[in-house]
Amino acid sequence: MTDLEVPTTAAPSGLLSADLVAPGVGYPCLGRVLPGVAGAIGVDTVADAASSQALLGLPSASRVCVVLVDGLGHTNLAERAGHAPFLRRRLGDSAPLTSTFPSTTATAMGTFGVALPPGRTGMLGYTVRDPATGQLGNLVSWTGLPPAREWQRELTVFEQLVAAGTTVTSIGPARFSGSGLTEAALRGPTYRAAESLAARVDATVDALRAPGVAYLYWGDVDKAGHHHGWGSWQWGDALAELDAELGRLARLLPRDTLLLVTADHGMVDVDRAARWDVATDPALSAGVELVAGEPRALHLHLAADAEPTVVADRWREVLGASAVVATRSEAAADSWFGEISEHVLPVIGDVVVAMTGRATVVDSRTQTPGSLDLIGVHGSLTPHEMLVPCVVVA
Repeated sequence: MTDLEVPTTAAPSGLLSADLVAPGVGYPCLGRVLPGVAGAIGVDTVADAASSQALLGLPSASRVCVVLVDGLGHTNLAERAGHAPFLRRRLGDSAPLTSTFPSTTATAMGTFGVALPPGRTGMLGYTVRDPATGQLGNLVSWTGLPPAREWQRELTVFEQLVAAGTTVTSIGPARFSGSGLTEAALRGPTYRAAESLAARVDATVDALRAPGVAYLYWGDVDKAGHHHGWGSWQWGDALAELDAELGRLARLLPRDTLLLVTADHGMVDVDRAARWDVATDPALSAGVELVAGEPRALHLHLAADAEPTVVADRWREVLGASAVVATRSEAAADSWFGEISEHVLPVIGDVVVAMTGRATVVDSRTQTPGSLDLIGVHGSLTPHEMLVPCVVVA
């Protein structure tokens, strides 16, 4: 299974038994969106363009606006839909997509932008171990890593659209222009900086006065969820602001414009009673040299003399039903990361951990106090984290 295959009902046995959602199983993966957009505007040089357009049910159009809302899970949205009348009216006629594993921004954006699974992009978590240095790098801030085009070597869909003669405009905050994550996952378009959501909507409408593709990113829903939880009034207010501006965007877009709203991942609120710290738990730290990833999806890189099956068994014993634990070879065989390129394989942990419920495993030796205090988290394979909306307005 790769992230871009037509969805099936089959899931890896470990995930199925834990009632988790595997990427691209049951629903199309997020990586189908941009190939589908290519199909909608008639660019057949992008792989899977026609099949993705058909799979997502996208009509043909001369203009397409793709809005990606960071942290807006399909299940989260459905349960808080009272704050979002514009999206609520369209949610019932839509089917969700799946995120990636890990269901985190850097990984999901890699698959969204490149239309390949994380095993090909190397975008494997919030933090990753750089095989060249053995040190932790951060894929969001792009610190401690080689240049983005060396780490993520595949062509982006935007690059392919531009090469085919399509005008593509990316609208987001000025600080994201030329950033490592942008260069890795979304390189290719003309970048237009706009800070407020209203300003981004206005810039998007302006960009689509001529035929082409516009991509608008919004991150405040995710931010509210991290700091206050997705069940909070703050998250509801962030959703309401988003919904109002999406309604305005839909009204202002030119005719023959296809509007597609999606997200990179959803969110769960942590259960502090179900949290382990590798730094203070001898059973979890034994044989573990470095913990990468995030508290919901961990890559354990082991000491040279540690046996992955032994460490995996010990983590299973400690965490019980709160996690699905696999060795690298088991995770690869079960296609957690899709097809894996040779240079990406050592980025994957010797042992990989997907948390269930609302449990987390942290490492206070390397994680900041602020990150340890987050209320809303994501990264694992629960429906709340994995299912994202695909709302189409034509």
